[in-house]
Amino acid sequence: MGRLTARRRVVRITPDGRTTRPDTLAAEEPMELRVAGTPLSVTMRTPGHDVELAHGFLLTEGVITSLDDIVAARYCDSVDDSGRNTYNVLDVTLAASVAPPSASMERNFYTTSSCGVCGKASLDAVRTKTAFPVLDGDLRIPSATISTLPDRLREAQKVFDSTGGLHAAGLFDAEGELLVAREDVGRHNAVDKVLGWALLQGLIPARGCVLQVSGRASFELVQKAAMAGVPILSAVSAPSSLAVELADDAGITLAGFVRGGSMNVYTRDERILA
Repeated sequence: MGRLTARRRVVRITPDGRTTRPDTLAAEEPMELRVAGTPLSVTMRTPGHDVELAHGFLLTEGVITSLDDIVAARYCDSVDDSGRNTYNVLDVTLAASVAPPSASMERNFYTTSSCGVCGKASLDAVRTKTAFPVLDGDLRIPSATISTLPDRLREAQKVFDSTGGLHAAGLFDAEGELLVAREDVGRHNAVDKVLGWALLQGLIPARGCVLQVSGRASFELVQKAAMAGVPILSAVSAPSSLAVELADDAGITLAGFVRGGSMNVYTRDERILA
């Protein structure tokens, strides 16, 4: 498995002068995801939890809806100059009953760590129909509980403490207890790892949960929440206009600028109690 961090000498410049010291960087390496040996996507990710990443990606792209839809996931065909496995190619075998990914969802080039939807053939391909529509239900969470989630997620960011260079996502239950947290150089990868974990744990659809993210709420993050049946998405920063539009269409409660005791609720505010 690749390293989570790397060390590099840097020159530190302050008003007092220059010093040389080691610095810790967040690792970033490519991972190629294959389905039955056919390349599907390349993403720049922080190594680790790659099987979760693959499960979450295939779930949120609408390729799979159940843990039983994948029968195997293994590293293959990726070695360095000394012949050691780099663990940067993961091949997934789908169950016989699962249709292979369609050509319309293939990436034209590759997925960068900052943009999950770059390379999509069209916007229509992104608006994937979910197998787990968000239901009205009776999920209600006090705003005071939502307000605690960013700090609780931050406390779980172990690699961020040493690098300052990672996004994070966390899945919380209705009482505000953290179920899982994942860090990655790509915000969409962090969410895929969280939702892949949930799928592996039998928690999809995640209808009683809140998805908390450390940055902004993009269109793709709302799409991923919708594909996993998550009713509430909470973000530390701002949502985009298209993210709000999709959240409204999908019946998702979208909260942004969740800081301190305040937040902006853009859609379906009835789930968050004053």
